[in-house]
Amino acid sequence: MADLFDTEPRSDASERPAPLADRLRPQSLGEVIGQEHVLGDDAPLGAMLAAGQLGSVIFWGPPGVGKTTIARLLADVTDLAFVQISAIFTGVPELRKIFEAAKLRRRNGGGTLLFVDEIHRFNKAQQDGFLPHMEDGTIVLVGATTENPSFELNSALLSRAQVITLKRLDLVALEKMLQRVEKAEGALPLDGEAREALTEMADGDGRALLNLAEQVLGWRLDAPIGRKALSERLMRRASQYDKSGDQHYNLISALHKSVRGSDPDAALYWLARMLKGGEDPRYLARRITRMAVEDIGLADPGAQRLCLDAWQTYERLGSPEGELALAQAVVYLALAPKSNAAYVGYKAAMRAAKEHGSDAPPKHILNAPTRLMKEEGYGAGYAYDHDAEDGFSGQDYFPDSMKRGVYYVPVERGQERELKKRVEYFAKLRAARRETGADTKN
Repeated sequence: MADLFDTEPRSDASERPAPLADRLRPQSLGEVIGQEHVLGDDAPLGAMLAAGQLGSVIFWGPPGVGKTTIARLLADVTDLAFVQISAIFTGVPELRKIFEAAKLRRRNGGGTLLFVDEIHRFNKAQQDGFLPHMEDGTIVLVGATTENPSFELNSALLSRAQVITLKRLDLVALEKMLQRVEKAEGALPLDGEAREALTEMADGDGRALLNLAEQVLGWRLDAPIGRKALSERLMRRASQYDKSGDQHYNLISALHKSVRGSDPDAALYWLARMLKGGEDPRYLARRITRMAVEDIGLADPGAQRLCLDAWQTYERLGSPEGELALAQAVVYLALAPKSNAAYVGYKAAMRAAKEHGSDAPPKHILNAPTRLMKEEGYGAGYAYDHDAEDGFSGQDYFPDSMKRGVYYVPVERGQERELKKRVEYFAKLRAARRETGADTKN
């Protein structure tokens, strides 16, 4: 019997068969499932192929949706040599050899489709190394990435390659894949509910589905099993979540917009998705507090305090108990009255501060601790508001060189309704002071 370190080559008869995912790999673009939006006649790749002009492209999409397969088939259709590398394992010396081989192939009348998996892992200098070879036609670059190209690829590379988004496979596409499996390998021993559960376990990943199906076929069961038995034998594929990647920003955006849209159910779902994905609850506590400040604002000033209390509760209890406090805060924010008036006003004031960043305050509101400053007019004419009728002098506090701005415009919701009345009240008093000459500023 061969031991663990036996280096003698095995005969073909003893070789293990290729994985099911490899055996069922599509042999033509027409067999690719779930990406019709890029492969159809009027779709980006379909149009390129019809015109006989395949340019460099970047495939952006989740794992297991066909990036490598489509790249390989594009090379077949265009009669280009297919060269595949991974950015994880390839350095500058290997790239130089690949480019030299591509140049030689081109001089002999051939072309090269260079498929770069995980292209976002190349640094900026390495990405720049592709540019001259793309421009002179030495290679047609097909990059694959699961990360947002806008953030991970440099602008020079993006300007020379079209970004094509590949979709996560839906349940219909995954069911078509199961039908293809059964046509090649025989019926899966699953009842209807178990079959549906199998596609759900794959979570939009075609390769994961084929691997799961291969395990099921290997059980060689005599009778179909149900959902419960299947879940006992197979583990669900881990959900896609990268705490520093595109999914991180997509999901926090979904959570924030669900809160802003007053949908507590959706907000709880996205909060749970992030926690299940391993997100740091402290990050979520910080962002939830930000939501209270930005989107609830002065319509319910207590929302901010509630979020800070939830944050402190998490710090005291930790996970998983403390996560319930964050969930309660999310529900409260979703159902609270909404106002971004202070947020919008703050941004408008920041723009004005940038435009008038050197304008001095009016002298009448400046302190005059020295005789020279008094002689210069500092503090002259200042009216102490507490001595005025209604505690309001109506003086102007903007720079003399600047027209009065209006930044805070409260809404008729929640507690801000009362603030709106106060704003309108002081605006009328200010207008009255102007009419009497107490304040000449427009």
